Amino acid sequence: MNAMQIETPPTEKRYEKPEGERRGLVIVNTGDGKGKSTAAFGLALRAHGRGKAVKIFQFMKVPTARFGEHRMFEQIGIPIEGLGDGFSWKSQDLEHSAQLARDGWEKARPAILSGEYFMVVLDEITYPLIYGWLPLEGVLQTLRERPKDVHVCLTGRRCPPEIIELADTVTEMQMVKHAVKAGIPAQRGIEAQSGCRVRPLAFMAPTRRGLAPIGGVDRRAAAGAGGGLVVG
Repeated sequence: MNAMQIETPPTEKRYEKPEGERRGLVIVNTGDGKGKSTAAFGLALRAHGRGKAVKIFQFMKVPTARFGEHRMFEQIGIPIEGLGDGFSWKSQDLEHSAQLARDGWEKARPAILSGEYFMVVLDEITYPLIYGWLPLEGVLQTLRERPKDVHVCLTGRRCPPEIIELADTVTEMQMVKHAVKAGIPAQRGIEAQSGCRVRPLAFMAPTRRGLAPIGGVDRRAAAGAGGGLVVG
């Protein structure tokens, strides 16, 4: 890694003020690095601080999840709803997990289209999309048809390129370093996992009942594969 270089502070603005019309944005936080959901929650807090109505849907978290963000959102009045039953390797029935995702979308979709909310966060929605649990076209159609002032923020790894093409702002979180790869366990208040144990993502394969995990993955091997660990 190169050493830091001293820079001269800019004395002129490096960009022109946009002249276009303000409207609702589609914002995507994707990539293998940490911070996708965290950044979305920061947006939700910023909007809430301005007196805007916000709703957060979490497609992979259980309805009873009580991580730090749930406790704080409850205190300040931001509604957050878990729609799933945890990550795929914890599922006892992947078809049931898929149905939960579909049922969850039936809650999120009208919230987006209603115009009631300034911002709707679809946290970890990329996973039910890439697992085939949700129809991509239905999500795209909802984003296209939403009221023009509604902002939607989607998070998760491997965001479908069709959504990236539609989005206004896309950030790809790159993992440069992560404490887990150095053997430091997940910690409450830093990672979302309340149990403070990082578990490897299961590799998925098609079966008669849909996608199913293929065994476990060694922690070091998963980390070396890039994005094999669920770390936020």
